[in-house]
Amino acid sequence: MKQYVPILTLLFVQIVHGQKSDLAIFEHLIGKTWIAEGNWGDGSKFKQESTFEYALNKQIVIARSKGYVNQEQTRYGLRNHGIRKFDPVSKGVKFWEFDVFGGLTEGTMSIRGKDIFYHYSYHGSLVTDHWEYVDDTTYNFIVGRYVDEKWEQVYLKTQFKAQHHYHNFLKKED
Repeated sequence: MKQYVPILTLLFVQIVHGQKSDLAIFEHLIGKTWIAEGNWGDGSKFKQESTFEYALNKQIVIARSKGYVNQEQTRYGLRNHGIRKFDPVSKGVKFWEFDVFGGLTEGTMSIRGKDIFYHYSYHGSLVTDHWEYVDDTTYNFIVGRYVDEKWEQVYLKTQFKAQHHYHNFLKKED
């Protein structure tokens, strides 16, 4: 039995380390509210507040976002709930984003350094959201058509700024 203890300990450490490192890109996003405002290419307003938290022993990341909850952009509140999860089959991160309108956006993520790319189909078009790392409290945010590592078209360009402690995030809807 004594011979199995070191092997089991090593296996446990590898499993725990592997689970943490698979979603480690989110580590400095956790515990902050990320706020961005800007305008889409068509002139409509963009305003979003997002939080991220680990769940299920850090096997998933839950994202919650506030934004406009009507087409007229006059009501602001909880708009999206999302899940990010490492997929052992593809060896990549997948995401699912459920919105207040009954929609579901799903896709894959790629990581380059501290930059995060979301790749998905939206109304038949391939779209990428790029969270470009600036520092631990700032990301440049670009949404558009990204092909062969270059932007063919940009729909939105703004910045997410972090505020610490998102404990009031879910309490009040504006």
